[in-house]
Amino acid sequence: MLKTGDKAPEFSLPDETGLEISLSALLSKGPLILYFYPSDFTPGCTKEACMVRDFYSEFEAVGITTVGISPNNGQSHQRFKSKYSLKHVLLADTKKHVIQLFGVDGPLGIGVRRATFLIDPNRKILDTLCADFRLSRHGNFFREAIARHINKNFSNHE
Repeated sequence: MLKTGDKAPEFSLPDETGLEISLSALLSKGPLILYFYPSDFTPGCTKEACMVRDFYSEFEAVGITTVGISPNNGQSHQRFKSKYSLKHVLLADTKKHVIQLFGVDGPLGIGVRRATFLIDPNRKILDTLCADFRLSRHGNFFREAIARHINKNFSNHE
């Protein structure tokens, strides 16, 4: 798994509508929370995606973009977003290429690790979290990312 301080690899994947989106395009708006998850509609992944949804307005307020990646296809992502009113982009990594680039492929190549990265606009990874089963750790990670950018934005206006 990539670590804090590493440079995030460039990639391009289709979103839930089939539109190709690159990491550079996502970072052009500011920092990014990029999270990897095993599958749409599973209990843990649904809880995690809904946690991102619940933090969405706070992320937006401090200029953080949020994106999820799983091996599911765009049609699955569309249904998942619709059923749970998700506002953030979901990218389809059906061949697990980006999952492997970030080192979050499951043991023996089976599944996907539940991992989250905070990436700055220069593609530097500022923070990471791998919490396969401890979903509450993601809430803490999100709160810390928001606080970090509130403080950064505040100090930039002094």
